[in-house]
Amino acid sequence: MRFMMLVKANKDSEAGVLPTKELVSAMGKFNEEMIAAGVMLAGEGLHASSKGFRVKYDGDARTVTNGPFGATNELLSGFWMIDVKSKEEALDWARRAPFREGELEVRQVFEASEFPPEILSPEDAAREQAWRDDQQRKAARR
Repeated sequence: MRFMMLVKANKDSEAGVLPTKELVSAMGKFNEEMIAAGVMLAGEGLHASSKGFRVKYDGDARTVTNGPFGATNELLSGFWMIDVKSKEEALDWARRAPFREGELEVRQVFEASEFPPEILSPEDAAREQAWRDDQQRKAARR
């Protein structure tokens, strides 16, 4: 089961303030633990929303809005993608994240097998899985 652990932004991350040396070190150790356990698929920090944009879709129309965006507590400053055996294991990893404040939101990622064949054909599901497997092989070689 794949889960995405979403790190919520705060006023400092939105102001472009980098985390402390101690927090970066602690996150590095946390990443190493997840890699050693074979659960970490990806993990990255995100620049402030002032460097981003949003695209709103309305039929064929596209509206682009440049950041920054309000409601800091609804923005993200980073993520981890993990592959674990259960929701409980995802919760265990989330509890071990090296934060002393803030919020981490954890969401399960859909798997192709969860879609009925009338929405995602077996051929399309197999293509999706082959793509994921290929991406994991490439990541493992890095």
